[in-house]
Amino acid sequence: MTLKTILAGAALAAGLAGAAAAQDDPVTVGFVYVGPVGDGGWTYEHNQGRLAVEEHFGDAVETVFVESVPEGPDAVRVMQQMALNGADLIFTTSFGYMDQTIEVAEQFPDVKFEHATGYKRADNVSTYSARFYEGRAIQGHIAGSITESNIIGYIASFPIPEVIRGINSAYIHAKKVNPDVEFRIVWAYTWFDPAKEAEAATALIEQGADVILQHTDSTAPQAAAAEAGGVYTFGQASDMAEFAPMPRVSSIIDNWAPYYIDRVQAVIDGTWESQDVWHGIGEGMVGIGEITDAVPAEVKAEAEALRDSIAAGEYHPFTGPLNRADGSAWLAEGEVADDGTLLGMDFYVEGITAEIPQ
Repeated sequence: MTLKTILAGAALAAGLAGAAAAQDDPVTVGFVYVGPVGDGGWTYEHNQGRLAVEEHFGDAVETVFVESVPEGPDAVRVMQQMALNGADLIFTTSFGYMDQTIEVAEQFPDVKFEHATGYKRADNVSTYSARFYEGRAIQGHIAGSITESNIIGYIASFPIPEVIRGINSAYIHAKKVNPDVEFRIVWAYTWFDPAKEAEAATALIEQGADVILQHTDSTAPQAAAAEAGGVYTFGQASDMAEFAPMPRVSSIIDNWAPYYIDRVQAVIDGTWESQDVWHGIGEGMVGIGEITDAVPAEVKAEAEALRDSIAAGEYHPFTGPLNRADGSAWLAEGEVADDGTLLGMDFYVEGITAEIPQ
């Protein structure tokens, strides 16, 4: 055997060893969070999904995350750093990361990106969201049934379609069971700020609201309601069960774990493709937390029946007749809203007298 043959064999062996090592390298999955993992709501549940990925895949997957990333230029830096550090897949988990996700995805075409609640896609960018408005319908039914003041407070984050859909869905179903119900809406202009959320809850309680709904992420509204006494609340994004049975009487729970596991598996299998997913109660992405005994048994049974009919596809929360707030016709009797209108929703339904901020 010549020296040349020996060297060639050694090089081949080294190459094969390197290839085997590369195949054994774990897939790296990054998560960019708008709030802290301990927020008790939105980010908490996304992080539960990340932990589920780790448990499911073990050593085959490594996860990294950065919490409390502002929606803006700093998000670009965080995503770029994750990509440069070898992330194969990055989940960006807030609507306000949309443009930043597209920007960084163009810079790193070999990295896969998944953006939560947005609508801009690319060959290496998928979008995913949950039909939270289905859960809002159930909350609205309960809220309209249990209010004694007929004033329901709603703490809203930002005037985007996702939030407007939720307000409308809750109002429609509160109004169905209680024609005298009135919604008071406070825009907090934050996803997570316990001080602002507590202030908003207190302001609504002072205006006579005895039920508080929220589309913000902390448990501060629950604490404010508990301090006031006699005020009902609902957990947002996670169960917030530490405030049960009062003031928190039920919750919307975001279950991201199955989706995260599925998309990581697609990267491992080499089958990942850009897609748009919008799942709800039926698919298990939206869960309804336990309805406590603070809610009358009859109302609880009605709410559970509503949940089941939505899950089965037998009922859609936006079913006519429905008009817009300006009185113009929207949906005729029995007509169901199309997804395009819901995804771009920028109007209130008839009966809500507040203005949508611009």
